[in-house]
Amino acid sequence: MAAQQLVILGGTGFVGSHLLPRLAADGHRIVLLSRNREQHRELGVLPGVSVRSANVYDDDTLRRHLVGADAVINLVGILNPSGPNTFQRTHVELTRRLIAACHASGIPRLHQMSSLKAGQGLSQYLKTRGEAEVLTKASGLDWTIYQPSVIFGAGDGLVSRFAALLRRMPVLPLARAKARMAPTFVGDVAEAIARCVGSDKLGRRRSFELYGPEVLTLGEIVRKIRTAAGLRTPIIALPDSLGRLQAQFAELLPGKPFSLDNFRSLHTDSVGTVDGYVALGITPQPFSPWLPVLLNPSARQRRLAAARSLRR
Repeated sequence: MAAQQLVILGGTGFVGSHLLPRLAADGHRIVLLSRNREQHRELGVLPGVSVRSANVYDDDTLRRHLVGADAVINLVGILNPSGPNTFQRTHVELTRRLIAACHASGIPRLHQMSSLKAGQGLSQYLKTRGEAEVLTKASGLDWTIYQPSVIFGAGDGLVSRFAALLRRMPVLPLARAKARMAPTFVGDVAEAIARCVGSDKLGRRRSFELYGPEVLTLGEIVRKIRTAAGLRTPIIALPDSLGRLQAQFAELLPGKPFSLDNFRSLHTDSVGTVDGYVALGITPQPFSPWLPVLLNPSARQRRLAAARSLRR
C-alpha cells in the first residue's frame, strides 16, 4: 500500500516512541499532536514526522489538524487520573471528539488503542476503555482496535518500575501477587499497528487481542525481574485487605505509583483468548528472555535485541 498521511494522538508516550520509527521506516508522513511541541522536538528528526502543539480536546483545533489525513491513530491513555485528566475525559470524551472530528474532516480510518479485557471488571480504567470501544465500533468509521495485555520493553512502566523498587526497598510488599497476565513486547504491538496501517483491508472493523506467549502471575513476573537484576530483595504477597490499604496509601504519594483503581484492575486477569498476533502473521516474543537486555543493556545485548525485533 502507498505511504499514507497519518495523524497520531498520544504518540509521545511509551508505545508511540516505538511506533513512530516503525511507521516512519514504512515511508508514512506523520503529524504528531502534542500538548507542547517544544518538549518533543527530537521526534521531529524522524523522516516524515512533524510535531505540532495542539489541544486535542478543542474540537476546532482537532478538526483543523486532521484535514488531509488518510487515518488517525489514537494512543492516548492513562493508568491513573491527574487533575482534569480523568478516565472519562481521557478515554471516552476524547474518543467521542475524535470520531466527530474524523467525520467532519472526511477521515475514514481510525486506529484505536484499548486494553485487554476492556469493559470488564471493576476498575474505572477498564470500564472507560470499554466505553471508548463501544463508541469506536458504533462510529461508522473503518476502525481497528488494539487490546494489549501489560506491555514491556525499553522505557516501560513494568520492568523498570519493579527493578527500581526492588533495588530501593529492603522488602517489597506486593498486592494481588496471583493476578495473571501475558506480557507483550512493545515492538510486537508496534508491528501489529504498522501492519494494519500498511494494509488497505487488514484489520478493518476488527479487534486484536495482543498478548505474549508466557502467562505469568504478577508475583512470578516480579521474581523474574529480581533474579535478572541480581537482587535478593524479599517479596511478600499481601492479602487483599492489606493490598487495598497499600493502594490507598500509595495513591497519595507523588507520582501515584499504585492506586485503588490499579488494585481493582488486577482483579481481572490480563490474559487473552483469541491470538491477534496469529491473525497478523506475527510471532510474539516471550517476556523472560528480554529481562537481561532490559535490565543490563550492554552494547552486544542491544544488538541482539534489535536482531530479535527484525525476526518478528
